[in-house]
Amino acid sequence: MILTICPNPSIDCTIELPNLNVGKVNRIENKIMTYSGKAINVAIGVSRLGGASTVTGFMYENDGKPFVHNLEKEGVKSNFVWNKGSVRVNYKIIDVRSMMTEINDKGEFVSEEKQQALIDLAAELAAGCSVVVMSGSLPQGVGDDYYAKLVAAMPENVKVFVDTEGEKLTEALKNGVCLVKPNLSELETIVKNPLRTKAEMIKACEKLLGFGTEKVLLSLGREGALLTDGSKTYFAKTANVAVNSTVGAGDSMLAAAAYMTELGCDDKEMLRCAVAAGTASITTPGTNLFYKDKYDEIYKKIKVEEI
Repeated sequence: MILTICPNPSIDCTIELPNLNVGKVNRIENKIMTYSGKAINVAIGVSRLGGASTVTGFMYENDGKPFVHNLEKEGVKSNFVWNKGSVRVNYKIIDVRSMMTEINDKGEFVSEEKQQALIDLAAELAAGCSVVVMSGSLPQGVGDDYYAKLVAAMPENVKVFVDTEGEKLTEALKNGVCLVKPNLSELETIVKNPLRTKAEMIKACEKLLGFGTEKVLLSLGREGALLTDGSKTYFAKTANVAVNSTVGAGDSMLAAAAYMTELGCDDKEMLRCAVAAGTASITTPGTNLFYKDKYDEIYKKIKVEEI
């Protein structure tokens, strides 16, 4: 069983336009609404690969039931800490060039009592899991050290994956985790330097290893991904596919990485599966994730090399 922790769920509204004309009237060609959140996406991805997953996190009374129903349809269990108020709405505007403009809401204020309730619930649920994935932004009222508190509450035998950014990530690493999954931009922000070559990227990943993670899965977008544990580094390039939407690709990668870890796969196979899932995800519209048949097709095309 894989547990995912989603502190800041969202209703994602993906809007397709011919062109985004700032300051003028824009007419929508297509609109897709999905019940999302990074860790929710990860749990769905695990289920689509054939694994068992449970989601916990904060949820809200006004809009929460559709999340539960959607997770049930995907074969994912859920056990949330419920709050008053509404789920935030994020807008993703895509024009004809596949350029995406994102407008993300902050999320409702969460009390200290509810924050502790989630830590306690997550620790209880994690006792029956092999991997715990915590990812995404944090709602109002929740400090940057919250992921660190969640990590500290996890049982010792559980492998913890973290996907967040900035101080939230570096704070979490102080308590030691199994894997982090930054993208290139996030890693550049942490090391405060542009990273142009693979050698520079690997060196930056080693800095994260020094902060307290066993492995770094570095997403490079259309270029693929790197996976390193400090002694061995692997690289896999994405397959050439038609891009529909890049939203959710990183979550799909993390889902595959978590599931392959649960199955006991080696790092080379984990990376191959992660890149296959991420690549399959970008062929679907809006924030929809990959489908297993497309994943299987792309998996055959992914090659991994040690560098």
